[in-house]
Amino acid sequence: MELEIKHKYTFKDLSKQEVWDVIQDPEALQAALPNCETFEEVGDEEYKAVMKINMGAIQGEFTADVQQVDKKEPDSYRLLVKAKGKPGEIEADANMILDEADEGTELSCIAEVGSTGLMATVGQRMVGGVAKVVLGQFFKDIEKQAKQAAGQ
Repeated sequence: MELEIKHKYTFKDLSKQEVWDVIQDPEALQAALPNCETFEEVGDEEYKAVMKINMGAIQGEFTADVQQVDKKEPDSYRLLVKAKGKPGEIEADANMILDEADEGTELSCIAEVGSTGLMATVGQRMVGGVAKVVLGQFFKDIEKQAKQAAGQ
């Protein structure tokens, strides 16, 4: 199953550099990812993460390989994710673009997501819904951390 997910988030009163610095910090990423148990650097711009997801038919522990590529600080990067769990596998290729906005910094995420197993059979709406919840929570937590780092 192939699915395109688009998500925008505005970080109020934060510069692109302030947002960039936080989304490059593995500790901040682990803290911001919902139910993320580990987020370890295993190579240059490569990470291994373990997350628990419990939403409807999509439940269980997922182990993910995460890579950042095509980095253009502080404007954009691509995130490549391969996650495996009992409900199936997910592969995502996400373009993350930061733009200055009147009220701060806008981050746009445009992701191509493929899935197998139960993840594919429960359909796009379920996977898309879970992705939007996870992304929304993630960006809110990143904003909190960026504001703390900026002394706001």
